[in-house]
Amino acid sequence: MAKTYKRTQRINDLIQTTLAQIIQRDAKDLRFGMVTITGVDVSHDLALAKVFVSVLEEGKAKETLVALNNANKYLRYELANAVELRVTPELKFIYDDSTVRGHRISSLINNSLKDNHETDPKKD
Repeated sequence: MAKTYKRTQRINDLIQTTLAQIIQRDAKDLRFGMVTITGVDVSHDLALAKVFVSVLEEGKAKETLVALNNANKYLRYELANAVELRVTPELKFIYDDSTVRGHRISSLINNSLKDNHETDPKKD
């Protein structure tokens, strides 16, 4: 039976959970407080890992990304100590706005349904 779960996907998951633990436990910078790692995409040669993060406070997203990218050497060092990989990839943090877009779409749908209900009430 062939493997359906690729090695890179296992490494993506491992890096995601480990980095989340490192940021939660070890990061002294307060700008990391409300960060969620939504995904990791490691290159095939394991040289680079794009780490997608979402921030609870949308206004602080740029500041948080700058702080994470400034701390990437420390986070890479901690990641290398926490997991056993032949090569620990360089980390590049990228803002993931999918949760913000999802919330915005959800509120638009709710408002549309609310407006539709107000203009055309159901007959009992």
